[in-house]
Amino acid sequence: MTDIPKQYKACVYDSPGKISTKVETLDMPEPGPGEVLIKLYFNTLPQTHSGVCHSDFGVMTNSWAGLPYPTQAGQVGGHEGVGKVVKLGPGSEQSTVKVGDRVGIKWVSAICGSCAACLEGADGVCFNQKISGYYTPGTFQQYVVGPASYVTPIPENLESADAAPMLCAGVTTYAALRKSGAKSGQWVVISGAGGGLGHIAVQLSARGMAHRVIGIDAGGKERIVRDSGAEAFIDLSKHDDASIAEEVKKITGGLGASAVIVCTASNRAYAQALDFLRFGGVLVCVGMPEGKPVPIEKAYPAAMVQKLQTVTAVAVGDRREAIEVLDFAARGIVKTHYRLEKMDKLTEVFQEMNDGKLIGRVVLDLQ
Repeated sequence: MTDIPKQYKACVYDSPGKISTKVETLDMPEPGPGEVLIKLYFNTLPQTHSGVCHSDFGVMTNSWAGLPYPTQAGQVGGHEGVGKVVKLGPGSEQSTVKVGDRVGIKWVSAICGSCAACLEGADGVCFNQKISGYYTPGTFQQYVVGPASYVTPIPENLESADAAPMLCAGVTTYAALRKSGAKSGQWVVISGAGGGLGHIAVQLSARGMAHRVIGIDAGGKERIVRDSGAEAFIDLSKHDDASIAEEVKKITGGLGASAVIVCTASNRAYAQALDFLRFGGVLVCVGMPEGKPVPIEKAYPAAMVQKLQTVTAVAVGDRREAIEVLDFAARGIVKTHYRLEKMDKLTEVFQEMNDGKLIGRVVLDLQ
């Protein structure tokens, strides 16, 4: 049995509302009934990591107006954690999870299993969900407690640093692409295609679902977008709203795309998106802009009726989609572009994210 220390290191939001984190020492938690204790770092092997997501930034800065309560000082953030089970809580012995198993913690870290959403298989929007990194200790720490019934098994042949982003960015964009209804050979626009979610969405769309992908982002991200499988790239800095829509129409033979997946937290991206769609096209909302909520500009009922367009949304997918997207990664169909950073570099990572300079994903090495 693994020796479990009495204390461990965690990265907390020490001044919510600002871009600020701090590494602190915390007391070891004890797994309760039905729970497991997961070790998120190992001294010798690259077995465990935690991804960094734009959602973490929104929670840290209290910039999402839709959150019911402000984030409290001392909150451990993070929701893309991969680690090994080191202890079972009472009653967990009969679960499918055993000591030594490698598992993942997602944005929705626990569900009730009995609300209307859960009973219909939509556990990603469970009415009584617990959110990892928001009023529940997250994965920017060396140990974390999770429910034995809801941690996600990690394929044996998938490295932890590759698996971590799949637990949010991967499952979310996979669910969005499925919900778009786009068929093989149809055009799909990914807005924010060079970001942490976007470049994974491009790969899943182009390589996993045989879509023809148009990636939209700043010019400095063209290489990662094209390397991810995009057939065409549009530099948003070279266009206004009218000309960028015309460029999409030109690429798609005059009709427009069958689906647009907005992965960026930009109201402007949403305002542009409906003009990219062909008749019967689907806009899927994924990125959540910070600040005061505003409606989607140009979402005129008459225009949408005339073109049979649909606007829908995805939160984080469900447990089945999480397992499926991890299988995509294990088979090499999707590969996250990431770099590793230490815990004490998290504030710098968030600043880079805020400045729009972050390409791909960052994964924390929690040693």
